[in-house]
Amino acid sequence: MITLDPRDNRPHPALAVNERANILARIREALRVPAARPGLHSAPGQRVATHEQKPTDFKPWLPAVGASFDERVALFAKNSAELKADFQLLASRDELATKLSTLAKAEGWKKIGTHAGEMTNFVFATLGLPVVQTDSLYKMEELESCDAAITECDALVAQTGTVVVTARSAGGRALSILPPHHVVLARRDQLLPDLPAAFALLKQRYADKYPSMMCLITGPSRTGDIERILVLGAHGPKKLTIFCV
Repeated sequence: MITLDPRDNRPHPALAVNERANILARIREALRVPAARPGLHSAPGQRVATHEQKPTDFKPWLPAVGASFDERVALFAKNSAELKADFQLLASRDELATKLSTLAKAEGWKKIGTHAGEMTNFVFATLGLPVVQTDSLYKMEELESCDAAITECDALVAQTGTVVVTARSAGGRALSILPPHHVVLARRDQLLPDLPAAFALLKQRYADKYPSMMCLITGPSRTGDIERILVLGAHGPKKLTIFCV
């Protein structure tokens, strides 16, 4: 306990010096015990790893993911709902065309932004709307005026409800950010269990030639800076729709 000097309500100088010395002594003592590196902590019932070991298995410290495809779909759908993203698992591309046409009419899309790709080319031909193609030269204000952006992706992560995109897979840096509604097209084989699997995929796919942008999209853009009130669309798309075929 520190006694205050009654003259000016400040701690007595001698006591202040002692407290400072105590604090510094505790810091020095704490620094003598090295902290475990990330991934080297022991899971329940396991031996603590040493600093000489390399972190190779993070899974004991990450949320559990089911082994089957159905379990991963259920987990991704659950996480997407909590993140206020719309996830739909579709049976065929014909169903995808129907869903997108319905969505475009419901929201009154007049122009979309997209890029060249197997799935995006199919959608572009189906919708028949004016399009801003980001694979070639385009004006930024034209992309900003689009009602929606339709992109492909590198992967979906069941563990976190995350969409993994890069500048190569999603038509550049701006397409998935500027329009107010981002629609992601994914294949079933792109649904991965966890983040380590996603990072391994990126490393395998791009090796030493990584794209200029790699992004993990976990729900629509959001902020809660003002009075902890959640606001969607503050720094990017207000809506995120994910179709997996």
